Amino acid sequence: MISSIVFILLLLITAVVFGFRIKTIASNIKLGRPFDRTDKAMERLKLMFKVAIGQSKMVARPIAGLMHIFVYVGFIIINIEILEIVIDGISGSHRIFLSFISPGLYANFISVFEVLAVLVILACAVFLIRRNLLKLKRFQSKEMTTWPKSDANIILFVEILLMTAFLTMDAADQLLQQAGNEHYAETGVFVVSSSLTGLFEGMSEANLIALERSMWWFHIIGILAFLNYIPYSKHFHIFLAFPNVYYSNLDPKGKMNHLEAVTKEVKLMIDPSADPYSSPADPDAAPLRFGARDVMDLSRKQLMDAYTCTECGRCTSNCPANQTGKKLSPRKIMMDTRDRLEEYGKFKNVEKSLIHDYITEEELWACTTCNACTESCPVNIDPLSIIVDLRRYLVMEESKMPAELMNMSSNIENNGAPWQFSAGDRANWVNES
Repeated sequence: MISSIVFILLLLITAVVFGFRIKTIASNIKLGRPFDRTDKAMERLKLMFKVAIGQSKMVARPIAGLMHIFVYVGFIIINIEILEIVIDGISGSHRIFLSFISPGLYANFISVFEVLAVLVILACAVFLIRRNLLKLKRFQSKEMTTWPKSDANIILFVEILLMTAFLTMDAADQLLQQAGNEHYAETGVFVVSSSLTGLFEGMSEANLIALERSMWWFHIIGILAFLNYIPYSKHFHIFLAFPNVYYSNLDPKGKMNHLEAVTKEVKLMIDPSADPYSSPADPDAAPLRFGARDVMDLSRKQLMDAYTCTECGRCTSNCPANQTGKKLSPRKIMMDTRDRLEEYGKFKNVEKSLIHDYITEEELWACTTCNACTESCPVNIDPLSIIVDLRRYLVMEESKMPAELMNMSSNIENNGAPWQFSAGDRANWVNES
C-alpha cells in the first residue's frame, strides 16, 4: 500500500511538472504570428507517416539512420512494457499482463522488448563513439558549445542505463521465479535476460528481491525523470516531429511567400479611396513589420521549427555556404531562434532582438537560398524561411544590404534590369562586329 501511494504521488508530480513545461512551450510558440496550413489534409497525413513515423529522410545517411531506427522503434515498443510497470505500481501487482495472456506468449513479448533494449544500447554506444571519439565534423561546429554536446551525451547515457536496468530487473525476476517465490509468477524464459542470470547466481532470495525492486524503481523513476527532462532538451523533437512535419510547407521549393504588410501597402497605393488609418481586424495585434526583427515577428510554425530542431547538423553539413567557410550555419539559426524565444518568453532582455544580437547580417547574407538545409532536415524544419524574413527586415526596414545587391536594386529601379545601362542600350551588342 505504501509503495503504491508513493508511486501514485510520483506520477502526479511528474504529470504536473511536465504539463507546466508543455504549457510554457505552447505559450512561447503562440508569441508568433498565426499561420494557416489546414489545406491538403490527406497529403499532410501521408507526409507525416512517411517522414516522421517512417523515418524516410533519416536513412539518407545509412549508419546514423539505422541506429536511429533502433532507438526510435525501441522507444515506441518498450512503452508497452512501461504501461505494465505503471499499472503494477498503482495496483501493487506484479506483471499484470500475465492475467490476460498465456505465460508463453508473455515471455515472447518480453523477449522482443529485451532484444530491442539491446539494440538501443548498441545504437546509443555507436552515437557516443561518433560524437566523442570519432568527433564527426558536424558535431564540432562553433555553435556546439558545452551544453549542446552535454545534452546529447546525457540522453545517450540515460538510455543505456535505463535499458540496462530493465535487463537486470528481468534477470533477477527469472532467478526469483526459479526459486519459487510466490510473488514472481512463472513466465517462461526471456531470451536476453536469461543469459545474464549467471551474474547473480548465488545471491540470497532477499538480495535478489532487493535487486529486482531497486532496478524496477530505478527504471520507472528514470523514465519519469527523462520525460520531464525532454522538454528542456533538443530531444523534444520526439513529440514535436509529428505536428511539425504535418504542417510542412507543401509549396514547390524556392517559392517565396508574399508579406501581408507589403501586400497591404501595395493595395493602399493602387486604391486612392482606401483609408490607411482604418482600424485593423485585431485591435490588439502588433503592427505588421516588413520581415522579421525578433521572434514575435516570425510565424508559429517557424517557432515550432526551433523547438523541433534536434541539432543533428545535417542542414549545416549540406549548406554550400558553410562548406566554403562562411559564417552561416542553418543549425545555429534554429538554435539562436529557440534560445531567443525562451529568453523572450521569460521577459528577459526584451530590449534585444533576434537579428543583430543573436544572428548577424553576415550570416544572413551568406545564404544562397538553395534550400539544401530544408531538403536535408529529417523532420522538415525550414531554416531558410527565417533567414529570408530576417533579410526582408534588413532591406525594407533598415535599408541595409550588401553593396552588390544595393547596386543591382538601383539598376532595377532606374533601368528596369540588373545591368548598369539603360533599356535603350540593351540591344547594342548585336551591332558589335
